[in-house]
Amino acid sequence: MEPRRTATDRQTAEVWNVIADQRCAAESGRTQENRNPGNLADLVSRSPDSSAADAQAAVGAAQRALPAWRALGPIRRGAIVMKAARLIDGRREEFAEAITREQGKLLREALGEVDRTVALLEYTAGEGRRLGGATLPADDPRTLALTRREPIGVVGLVTPWNFPLAIPAWKVAPALLAGCTAVLKPSPLTPLTAALLVDCFLEAGAEGGVLNLLHGGQEVGEALVKDPAVAGISFTGSVEVGRAIHTAGAPRFLRTQLEMGGKNAALVLADADLNAAADAIVIGAFGQAGQRCSATSRVVVDRAVHDALVEKLAARAALLRVGSGLDPDSQLGPVVSADRLRACLDGTRHALAEGAVAVTGGDRLEEGVPDGYFMAPTVLVGVRADSYIAQEEIFGPVLSVLACDGFEDGLRIVNSVRYGMAAAVFTADTSLALEALERVDAGMLHINRPGVGAYPHMPHIGAKESQYGPAECSPQVWDFYTEWRTACIAY
Repeated sequence: MEPRRTATDRQTAEVWNVIADQRCAAESGRTQENRNPGNLADLVSRSPDSSAADAQAAVGAAQRALPAWRALGPIRRGAIVMKAARLIDGRREEFAEAITREQGKLLREALGEVDRTVALLEYTAGEGRRLGGATLPADDPRTLALTRREPIGVVGLVTPWNFPLAIPAWKVAPALLAGCTAVLKPSPLTPLTAALLVDCFLEAGAEGGVLNLLHGGQEVGEALVKDPAVAGISFTGSVEVGRAIHTAGAPRFLRTQLEMGGKNAALVLADADLNAAADAIVIGAFGQAGQRCSATSRVVVDRAVHDALVEKLAARAALLRVGSGLDPDSQLGPVVSADRLRACLDGTRHALAEGAVAVTGGDRLEEGVPDGYFMAPTVLVGVRADSYIAQEEIFGPVLSVLACDGFEDGLRIVNSVRYGMAAAVFTADTSLALEALERVDAGMLHINRPGVGAYPHMPHIGAKESQYGPAECSPQVWDFYTEWRTACIAY
């Protein structure tokens, strides 16, 4: 085994696949390099570019480990998850720096992600003492009727780059606690953080093929979906890829849990506290450079306060200091890759061509920042509700402002997209806030606060094309990783 390198070494890490506890290269010998998006001179890692053969080996290891892991029981499995939480917490700074170097987010945002991950694991570990069924009345005398949960088997966990620690952790932890064994396929853009996570779980006791790690791209993901030994795929990413996974697995009834895109809105009514709304919207739109499934990418605002709100948003966005995530003075980091920067630029240019106006930003930043993928924080006005920028996910620091005529018109615009991940409503009218609770088509709603963030014990869930299958981060997650059994016992 290679000696462990810490992220604080600022060296290039050699990252490996992990199959049945063994660190190994891709069978093909192919590798890929990953650079810091906030400083392209920083070569963060080299990792395997795996193939279907590697996926088959990892699934085989998970299959062999399944009987013993299942027999261990949820309380002892929960203790292992809790130990992993303690190990991650003990390496907090190392994880945070790896996240920032790989993904680009501000170091303080990365530290927040580590803390959230620890909280998620602590919550999940506690569920080991609650993962049961129920006793029920029986129709017949001297009969005990009960229900219980059983793990579904081997699962594939396909995770994105925007939360390279938290999202893999909130899939790995419930999968393992439920008694499943797993193959984790992280984004090719963030292999180091995933490798550090798996190290902690192996050290905690998830050994012998219980948790396997495969680096690579589409070929690995497709192989996991096709493998008949894989009982379920939990995926976070785009609608298009989520649909492809579900469609490919449907003929064999593959269980899927799909958290997909968002085009999230903040509805600002005429009676709202505009300063508080502007502060919250800037957090929702430009935190993590807008690269969150729940990021606020649309503001739907009553015409009566439109100009006043735009002035406040533009002033706040223009003052954001853009720079490397490792720079403590930075307030907005880079986007993760050249492709993501291109998508932000293309989406903005398309909006301008359709008649929108950039009141701040609108282009790439190259002066005063390191060599990296920096997009100026952008606020667009004059955006039509049916335009591309208002309908499709840009996933970057680009905020569109749309005018509405009161609550009903605003609600119509908020709900006019195919997505339904998150939303926020700003109003002093409690009755309208409660009505929004019933009528906004979003899995997660926030009132008078930023439209991002979730608690470990609450469902992380979207509506419409943002979600398919059970929620994550909540008791509802067991409906994905387990299946029900019933028993009637005469005595």
